[in-house]
Amino acid sequence: MSIEPFTIAVPQSAVDDLTDRLAKTRWPDETPGAGWSRGVPLEFLRELTTYWASSYDWRAAEARLNEFAQFTTEIDGQRIHFLHVRSDRPDALPLVLTHGYPSSFAEFSTLIGHLRQDFHVVAPSLPGFGFSTPVREPGWAMGRTARAWAELMRRLGYDRYGVHGGDIGAGVSGAVAGIDGEHVVGVHVVTDPLTAANTATFLPGMADRLDPADPADKPALDRMAAFQREGSGYLAIQNSRPQTIGYLLNDSPAGQLGWIVEKFEEWTDLPYDRDQLLTIVSLYWFTGSGVSAARYLYEQAHSSDWGAPSAVPQGFSVFGADTTVRKLLAPPAGTHWVEHDRGGHFPAMEAPQVLASDLRTFFEQVK
Repeated sequence: MSIEPFTIAVPQSAVDDLTDRLAKTRWPDETPGAGWSRGVPLEFLRELTTYWASSYDWRAAEARLNEFAQFTTEIDGQRIHFLHVRSDRPDALPLVLTHGYPSSFAEFSTLIGHLRQDFHVVAPSLPGFGFSTPVREPGWAMGRTARAWAELMRRLGYDRYGVHGGDIGAGVSGAVAGIDGEHVVGVHVVTDPLTAANTATFLPGMADRLDPADPADKPALDRMAAFQREGSGYLAIQNSRPQTIGYLLNDSPAGQLGWIVEKFEEWTDLPYDRDQLLTIVSLYWFTGSGVSAARYLYEQAHSSDWGAPSAVPQGFSVFGADTTVRKLLAPPAGTHWVEHDRGGHFPAMEAPQVLASDLRTFFEQVK
């Protein structure tokens, strides 16, 4: 039941080891002219790795993260790390922000600055990610995580709260609403056409909402085909052999960087901050959580625990929207729905002010 204050304090020996490993990276060759078609280009990753080793300032990033109040607690036998940033307004609504993959609580560091006047923000690290490690037993997928989040909010003394997330965080947020609907005032999620199409390739029934004969549905069908043909390799590996890829992710910082930056480059539409990305990757590296984060995807792929349906009000922010997203998601009547022309999978980093405005609008309506 205890909640303990937490401060990030990476030993200097670990920082020096990272720099040394980056300098000793054994680089592969590449197919001439391949570009991004076969993965992250060699020169792109070499340049980013050089910047990480010589120009990126982990200590400055660590200090910025430590400006947020952080804590750990044990729930269901698992250490859970979380930010708890209280608003100056006593009547502010508590709001749980849940990140996805490949990300961390640091994805929300800029967004929180736009929210803290209106919300008491709670931003946990998913089990197996960042400082919510080590994972002591199997079974940590979205349903179990949602029950942990409901217990966390109970321990913090919050009787009414909202939930928000994208990617895995969207699933966890929906599951929290199903589990703790008595206390959740609303669930808000973010998505984009690529995420919606990718999700439709493995969630039963979603793809059936598209009509191959309808030209308006062709973009989503093309995205689904491209994901199955070229984009789903990372997911197939982590859903089936997470331990095997874990040896690379835990031993090579360049490998961990390449594994994550590929998704940021593929899934973003607007520019993101390079240092913020490297802070996320550094958290994976310093906590050794690359393999346990991969195992989270394995656990979900082998779980039937997706949470229960909920009557809690729902809100969606769709970034880079087209008509196929609403058709694929088929939101119930009365769902709060906002579309933006630009943005991608990480709007908390790509468009934090826009997302903050959406969150304020939605929760003002439902709270």
